[in-house]
Amino acid sequence: MEWNFSFASLLIGLAITIVGGLLIIFHQKISDFWLSGAASYDRVKLIGVIIIVVGLIVMTNLHTLILTWLVNIIFRRNG
Repeated sequence: MEWNFSFASLLIGLAITIVGGLLIIFHQKISDFWLSGAASYDRVKLIGVIIIVVGLIVMTNLHTLILTWLVNIIFRRNG
């Protein structure tokens, strides 16, 4: 499978990256309101960083290559 540019993936990846950035910016308020307060600040920031990385992967349209690779490994398919 070859890589190709997709404008839809760019916009979806940008939206995912923005959500991750907002999660990092407002991690204290989110932790205090929905989780266990100061004990979960680092956990929420880590989740925000993971969301940003996933957003960048989707933005560059590499998620299709990675998912194809994983399916080929799991089901032992060639090609």
